[in-house]
Amino acid sequence: MKINKFINKRPYLISGPCSAESERQVYNTAYALKDTIDVFRAGLWKPRTKPGNFQGIGAKGLSWLNKIQDELKLKVCTEVATPKHVELCLNAGIDILWIGARTTVNPIYIDEICEALKGVNIPVFVKNPIHPELGLWLGAFERLNKFGINNLAAIHRGFFSYSKNTYRNDPKWEVIIKLRKENQNIPVLCDASHIAGNSIYIEDICQTAMDLDLDGLMIETHYNPAIALSDAMQQIKPELLINIMNNLVLKDSSLKDKNFEKKLLQLRNEIDLLDQKTIFLLKKRKHIVEKIANFKNEKKITIFQIERWLQILRTRKKEGEKWGIDSQMISELFEIIHKYSILTQTKIMRNS
Repeated sequence: MKINKFINKRPYLISGPCSAESERQVYNTAYALKDTIDVFRAGLWKPRTKPGNFQGIGAKGLSWLNKIQDELKLKVCTEVATPKHVELCLNAGIDILWIGARTTVNPIYIDEICEALKGVNIPVFVKNPIHPELGLWLGAFERLNKFGINNLAAIHRGFFSYSKNTYRNDPKWEVIIKLRKENQNIPVLCDASHIAGNSIYIEDICQTAMDLDLDGLMIETHYNPAIALSDAMQQIKPELLINIMNNLVLKDSSLKDKNFEKKLLQLRNEIDLLDQKTIFLLKKRKHIVEKIANFKNEKKITIFQIERWLQILRTRKKEGEKWGIDSQMISELFEIIHKYSILTQTKIMRNS
């Protein structure tokens, strides 16, 4: 993919209300942010789960965004989900469009938006799909790029989780690392508001995003969040946003101190040696799994026994806790190990 590096500062900051609700709300919020942000955001069309919820002011809000452009000299952006949305935004001169998580999941929707954007190289930001399907996310970028959109960026807004979580959406930061591995040229912004779901967590999420060397932030602000018509709990006042930005610690991704670089290299070498030992132990474990598979096959025993699996989880978690290792990490690690143990045993039994 050919992607222009159009984001030339860090952190690149997009902020504004979840939804444009009134001209007064939009203008007051933008005015308070005008010296802090790079782009003002406001949702005009809101895809909501339940039909009774506020679904946005619609095209009426475009003139409010134009006022922000003209009077406050700010760039503005909004979410588009249909070709009609795109057409209205292009005619109104909106600076940046973003595609939401519910739209990213459907390649047909993306194709339709691409058709509407044909011949226009407006910056387009793409939020991750609701579930951690990296292929869908990358596919959206590839489709847009084929239609000549070169000013592309990713917005990480977290992923839906079936289990109870501190945050509204699970950050799954490892997915961002995978995205960067697939294409290092795509700028990545963190939508801290949608990950958090509650304003009290936003600052910590922003700092984590910066520590992971992300390019920018999208944060929902409202001049009075208590009366917001959508996502009130995750919106913050402009003055709090300013405080968060002032408190951010920005770290350098490059090593300039030679002594520090030498010490870091020594520690990384230790990690490399431990990883080699880990791989060797996994090889020995696999060899034992193969013996178990042959024994089970001989005795006509099923591959999977729930009691044994629960015992593994219980004892490994207990051992991990003894050494101060996060129990969730232990669970996820042994789930992967167990998965491949099952695959190994299955292959042996089918080929015997």
